[in-house]
Amino acid sequence: MSEKAASTGPEPPDKNNEVAPGYLGSTPPPGHPPQKSKRQWVERPDQLQHAVNTLKQARVVAIDAEFTQGRPRSQNDGGSSVPRLALLQLAIDQQCFVVDTLRLHNLTPLKAVIENPDISILLHGAGADIRVMAERSLHVAHYYDLEATSRSIFGQHESSLAAMLYRAFAIRLDKSLQRTDWTRRPLPPAMIAYAARDAEVTLALYYWLDQYYHDILKLHENRNQPEAVSVWIEPFLYGTVHTSPEMAVAEARAQGIILNKAQIYADCRAALTNVTHPMRRNRLLRLIADLSLVQLAPDLVPLLHAHTSDERAGSARALGRLGIKSAHDLIVPLLQDPVHDVRKSAQTALRNLEDKGGGRQQRATPSKTAEGLRSWVVETSDEASVPGDEGDWKARLRSIIEP
Repeated sequence: MSEKAASTGPEPPDKNNEVAPGYLGSTPPPGHPPQKSKRQWVERPDQLQHAVNTLKQARVVAIDAEFTQGRPRSQNDGGSSVPRLALLQLAIDQQCFVVDTLRLHNLTPLKAVIENPDISILLHGAGADIRVMAERSLHVAHYYDLEATSRSIFGQHESSLAAMLYRAFAIRLDKSLQRTDWTRRPLPPAMIAYAARDAEVTLALYYWLDQYYHDILKLHENRNQPEAVSVWIEPFLYGTVHTSPEMAVAEARAQGIILNKAQIYADCRAALTNVTHPMRRNRLLRLIADLSLVQLAPDLVPLLHAHTSDERAGSARALGRLGIKSAHDLIVPLLQDPVHDVRKSAQTALRNLEDKGGGRQQRATPSKTAEGLRSWVVETSDEASVPGDEGDWKARLRSIIEP
C-alpha cells in the first residue's frame, strides 16, 4: 500500500461527516514528459505489413483506438448497435503507427502483434478498445489495463488518463478533439497527431507505473487464462453472470457441483487464494457477502491491509455487510486511508455495523495464540443467522444449500 497521509490517528465514524475527497497519500516525483515519437500514417497493405514487422520486435505495444458511436448492425437487429473502428494507434519506443482502419479492410497482419502472447499490449480503459478490436477479429492475448492499475493505487476518480499524466509527468492532456468525427477523410494533421499522442503517453505511463508500482501493475496482467475456481463462481468474477447468487447455487447443487454448504465455503475460500486480479477478487468479496458466508471472515480480514485499494475497500464492505462486529476496530484505521474509495467504504461498513445493533448472530470473534497470531472462532445460530430485513431469498438459499 502507498504511504498514508500523516494524521493524528483514526477518528470514529460520524454519520453526518462527509469523507474527504481525493487522494491524500504521497506520490513519486513527476518524471520527464514523453517525447514526440516518429509518427507514420498507415493506409495501404504494404505500409501495414511494414508496421507489423517493426512492432513484432517490441516487448510492449501501447494501443489506443478511435471509433464512432454505435450504429445498427442490421434492420432486423432490434436496435442493437456496434461501434465502428476508425483508427488504431500503436506506439513503441520512438515510433507510433496510426492505422486507417476504415480504408484498410483486412487487418489480419495485426494479429501477429495483438494476438501474440509474448507481446504485452498496453491499454488505458481496456474494455471498449478490446470490444471494438474484436469486432474486426483482433483478439488481445496479453494486456495490461493501466486505468484499472491506476484505480487500484489512487482510486476511481483519480485514474483517468488526463489525471494520471498530470500526476506522473505534470502535463495536461489536450482532450479537445475527443468527440470529433474520426470517420472524416482525409484527416487533418492535427487530428492524426492528437490520436498518436494518446498511444505515446500510454506507453510512457506504463514505464512510470512499472518503475514505482511494479507489484500492483503485475496484479493487473491479463493473459486470458481461466481462473482456478469452481465453475459456478467464474461468471461472478468476470461480470457475465445473468442470475442471482441464490439461483447460481441452486443450479450448481442440481448439477452436483455443490454438494452441501461446506462445499460453498470451500470453493469460495479456494477462490480467495487463487484469484489475484484485484477487480475479480473484489467481485468475489461481493459474492461472499451476498451469500452471507460469515465463516470466511478470517479470510477477509487480511485484505484490509492489501496493496490495492480495490481489495481494501471490498473487504471493508464485505465485513460490514456480514455484520462482523469484531472487525470494527480493524476497519476504523481505513477512515484515514489515502484512497477516497477506501475511506468511503470503511465509513459505510462502520455504519452498517453500528446500525445493526450487534450485527448478525453469526460473528467471528478474534483471539491470539501463544505465538501472537490472531485466530478466529465463529459463533453461529442456524435459526437466526440472517436478519429478516435482508430479504427472503437468503432464507431460501439456506434451505437449498444446507444438507
